[in-house]
Amino acid sequence: MSRVLPLLALLLALPAQADTLRIGSKRFTESYILGEVLRRTVEGKVPVEHRPGLGNTGIVFAALKAGSIDLYPEYTGTIAREILKVEGNPSIEDLNTALASQGIGVAVRLGFNNSYALAMREDRARSLGIRTLSDLAKHPGLKLGLSQEFIGRTDGWPGLKAAYKMPYATPSGLDHGLAYEAIAAGKIDVMDIYSTDAKIERYALRVLEDDRKYFPSYEAVLLYRLEVPKRFPEAWRALQTLEGRIDERKMIRMNAAAELEGKSFAEAAALIDSDGKPQIAARRNFWGALFGPDFWRLTGEHLLLVFASLAASIVIGVPLGVAAAKLPKTEQAILGTVGVIQTIPSLALFAFLIALTGTIGTWPALIALLLYALLPIVRNTCTGLTGIVRGMRQAAMALGLEPRDRLWLIEVPLALPAILAGIKTSAVINVGTAT
Repeated sequence: MSRVLPLLALLLALPAQADTLRIGSKRFTESYILGEVLRRTVEGKVPVEHRPGLGNTGIVFAALKAGSIDLYPEYTGTIAREILKVEGNPSIEDLNTALASQGIGVAVRLGFNNSYALAMREDRARSLGIRTLSDLAKHPGLKLGLSQEFIGRTDGWPGLKAAYKMPYATPSGLDHGLAYEAIAAGKIDVMDIYSTDAKIERYALRVLEDDRKYFPSYEAVLLYRLEVPKRFPEAWRALQTLEGRIDERKMIRMNAAAELEGKSFAEAAALIDSDGKPQIAARRNFWGALFGPDFWRLTGEHLLLVFASLAASIVIGVPLGVAAAKLPKTEQAILGTVGVIQTIPSLALFAFLIALTGTIGTWPALIALLLYALLPIVRNTCTGLTGIVRGMRQAAMALGLEPRDRLWLIEVPLALPAILAGIKTSAVINVGTAT
């Protein structure tokens, strides 16, 4: 399951024409919407393509460096901590200086800050007199429900607990969506949120003031390749008109339109030009959501990835399994290698493949699926061949067949059920991983 999202991100990133402005976005609602805002801002000025949901910061930034996309919306705190690995709140000028050697720049402050925050139900916070994080530290009996990401981030719970001397043990991770239901039901008292979260008003939450200014600034900006202003001057001028146009209130409204009111990301992005409250749209029914406009395109991409990678893994895996069975000295090395590949974390493998191929798209996804599918085929081929009873081998030798003929005419057919079982397992892995 952990490989699903990055692989889907890779398969969505198909090659584009060289004169097309390629806009990327990460896999969460706000990034999708901002990607659509950027697309509609330059539409009609240059050919433009929005590649939504490419993955996490590492994958999308690698795509930017490789030239697979030209720009994407990012946050200053993420740039500083996750990309540049620096502390504090560096200025835009500092970020540009640090990124210049990579051919990357930061520009166009969109106008809002989307930092972490802690929140409580308004009635609960009012009854306890909790307004700030310092107030929260005075109530050790409250129940916390924090997301796993917030617990694990250096600028999340560990640092916050130390900065405010919070009298709480590290809580168990809780899915962010479930945390809203839990806080509404009174099962937890405090949860982590983003300051532009669409559900703040819906669940009547009080965002606790960060009175010691612990959380770093996460100002929304554009992260772009330095060549973009020269390649697309008209589009770049249009993008600069977005400076300061989206405040926290407007971003919350657009997020709510997509998450709570059933609007598409493109429809939510259109609200940037509206000062009124968004109209509630009817949610698409199940069949409308299932057979959406991207259904056939995504189905074709899915089938291409599954069948192409499975065919390649058969072509490579069966000979490797034969070699492992016929050359006992190589068996441990071959099986050990494909076994280790199976354990490589998907994000690490993708980062390596993106750097190796210099692109983000079909090729890294195909290679990753191929590698993950090798183990069942190699192992079952080797097991099937070594499991042939001695009498069958002797009968084949008595017929006077050459070793190669014995292998392909006698041994492989006898081992075929085991080989096919391995191929079936690999097919299931590929289908599930590429979905």
